[in-house]
Amino acid sequence: MELRTLRYFVAVAEELHFGRAATRLHMSQPPLSRAVKQLEAEVGALLFARSPTGVTLTPVGTVLLDEARALLAIGILGDGTDPGGSRLAAAYRRTRPGIDIRVRETDLTDPTCGLRAGLVDVALTRAPFDETAMTVRRLRTYPVGVVLRADDPLARRDGLRPAELSDRRWFRFPQGTDPAWQSYWNGGTPREGPVVRGVQECLQAVLWNGTVGLAPLGHDLPAELAVTPLTDMPPSRVVAAWNEGDTNPLIRSFIATATAAYRH
Repeated sequence: MELRTLRYFVAVAEELHFGRAATRLHMSQPPLSRAVKQLEAEVGALLFARSPTGVTLTPVGTVLLDEARALLAIGILGDGTDPGGSRLAAAYRRTRPGIDIRVRETDLTDPTCGLRAGLVDVALTRAPFDETAMTVRRLRTYPVGVVLRADDPLARRDGLRPAELSDRRWFRFPQGTDPAWQSYWNGGTPREGPVVRGVQECLQAVLWNGTVGLAPLGHDLPAELAVTPLTDMPPSRVVAAWNEGDTNPLIRSFIATATAAYRH
C-alpha cells in the first residue's frame, strides 16, 4: 500500500465524509473516492459503509485505521554520511517502540526525499531546497569541503575558496533538480561536468575523472580521496521537513526526538 493512499483513508475515516476529507486534503472528491476503492480492492474488504449522509467504518476499516495511525514513513537522503542518523534511529526506537517505521531512501536528486510527492510523512535531509508548503526544522550544521583525489596538489592545502576551483570540472545533478539545492552544491555558480545521482557516482567521478565536488566535513571517505575545507561557503544544514499543517502526532514526536538526538 502506498503511504499516500493510507493517508487518504485516514482523512476519510476521521471526517466520515468524502467531501470534507477531499477539502482537508486539498483535492477533488472523485480521485479520493477512486483511491479508497483501490485500497479496498487491495485489502479485499470494504473499509467504509457508505450512505447519502456520509460513511461509517466497517470492522476491517477500524483495524486498518489503528494500523495506519501507528505508521510513520521517513524519507532519508541517501548520502550515507550523517552520523546523527544512527543516534536518532536508536533514540526513536527507544521512545516509540510500538510505531511501524517505513524508511524510503532517495538519491541526491530529490532533497525532499519523497515528501513533496506525498510518499513520506517527514524527511530527514539537507537544506537548501524549495520549502514551499513545508515546515523545516534545522537539526545541525556541518562545514563543507571540496572532495579531491588524495594525490591532487590541492588536497594538501589547509583551505580553498570556490573561485580557486573555477577551472575544474564539477559533478552536477540532472536537469530538473531543485534549483536551490543544485546551486548550493555547485558553490553558487553554474558548472560543467558529469551528471550524477548518488554518492557513489560522485565519488567515482572524482576517482576516475578528477572531478571535484562538495561534501560535509567530518564524514568517512575512501583512502584514495581527501576533503579540503572550503572557505566562503555557508555550512550544510541537516534538517527535518514535513508538510505544512500536518497534525500527525507521530511527526511531532519524531521532530522532538530528532532535535534532542542532534543536539549531542
